[in-house]
Amino acid sequence: MASPAFYDALILGSGQAATPLALAFASAGKKAAIIEKSHIGGCCVNEGCTPTKTMIASGRAAYLTRRGQDYGIHTQEGEGQNKVVVDMVKIRQRKRDIVTQFRGGSERRLKAAGVDVLMGEGSFVDASSVKVKLNDGSEKLVKAEKVFVNVGERPAPPHLEGVEKLDPKVVLDSTSVMELDSLPNHLVVVGGGYVGVEFAQLMRRLGAEVTIVQRGEQILPREDKEVAENLQDILREDGLKLLLESTTVSVAPSAKGFDLKVRTQEKENSISGTHLLFAAGRIPNTNTLNLEAAGLVTNGRGYIETNEFLETAVPNIFVLGDVKGPPAFTHISYDDFRIIKNNLLSSSPPVTKLSTKVRQVPYVVYTDPQLGHIGLHEHEARSRFPNKKIMTAKMPMSYVARALETAETRGMMKAVVDGETGEILGFTCLGIEGGEIMSVVQTAIMGGLGWERLRDAIWAHPTLAESLNNLWGFLE
Repeated sequence: MASPAFYDALILGSGQAATPLALAFASAGKKAAIIEKSHIGGCCVNEGCTPTKTMIASGRAAYLTRRGQDYGIHTQEGEGQNKVVVDMVKIRQRKRDIVTQFRGGSERRLKAAGVDVLMGEGSFVDASSVKVKLNDGSEKLVKAEKVFVNVGERPAPPHLEGVEKLDPKVVLDSTSVMELDSLPNHLVVVGGGYVGVEFAQLMRRLGAEVTIVQRGEQILPREDKEVAENLQDILREDGLKLLLESTTVSVAPSAKGFDLKVRTQEKENSISGTHLLFAAGRIPNTNTLNLEAAGLVTNGRGYIETNEFLETAVPNIFVLGDVKGPPAFTHISYDDFRIIKNNLLSSSPPVTKLSTKVRQVPYVVYTDPQLGHIGLHEHEARSRFPNKKIMTAKMPMSYVARALETAETRGMMKAVVDGETGEILGFTCLGIEGGEIMSVVQTAIMGGLGWERLRDAIWAHPTLAESLNNLWGFLE
């Protein structure tokens, strides 16, 4: 092995923080490199946000095509529900093309900035040295003044008796389900979290029979009960089957695919399916990093421990993105970059170091309708502030003019406020463009505006935002 190459900044993994961080170091005149085993861009671009939302757009196109008669648009079939022919190969290729486009943009920017991209798998030799097993079979030793770990997570492997006896092609995770070239006849989704419900609704809209098996008493366990129940009603209306408070016991091959034993509160029964999607968790990509050699510490689930400044117990090593633990969102990984850039690359030492403690964590679940959320849920607010006067405002989307005009009235809005100060503590919108409506409220929270300022604002008519005039009439 040749003598080691030296970098000012070495980034393990190319998650959403990696490209802007490498570019920031390069812009500051520092020598930077990224080590990436598979594809530039991390999970978001390659297996997460970009491909899933691309395919969900195809699902919505199928949904609206079937609903054409609701808008006075008729196909040749004329009577009943419109027939939709789904081309899974075309859907998959569209997804692949957009992923390639996004990935290529990052690669070009890194190359133009002079960032070295080492395609291979890195593992620590010591706190400042990393051995890279390059994809061409060779090895390279690199050293760096500062090392940043941004390797992300991967789907947790299935733990179910008998699963190893199934045809591997029908045992899916959040990555492989997007590579199907034909539609499942009956997809069984294990896990009713954000990933599970997005794929479940997508496949149902494309024409598959879909069953969700969820251990808890509701899907999306983090959400307030009435919001989760509203979404459950929507999914059932779309034709999905939901088995709540249900546990998978075992699975065995059958002539048509497999038989899955499920235990509910009342009994144990069997589900016959053709494809099995495991969407019940993710694990950090730390197992090949040789963290012990660098002196890095992980928690019981394998996530690397950091403080609020993304610093580890080793002074020159920092951690960004999902590999440090939840919340596992692309925008959080990007904000980790912002924190590091401010704290390490400011032209002059920052007066105040940025921290993870005070930042907001918005998110959107890309069901249809979307579920957008910012701040505290009602159950969180009541638990955190037992002495505050907590009030809520809930309004169905069927009260929103723009939703009625577009025939998209499913869902609800919910705000949580401090009844004495008027402070908005949290907001959820399960509705058409719920993420965009949530972002309006997030901006108000960022600006310190109370709910009355939203009630009294002049919003353009007819927009979805003007629902924020009327929501507060339901405050109680």
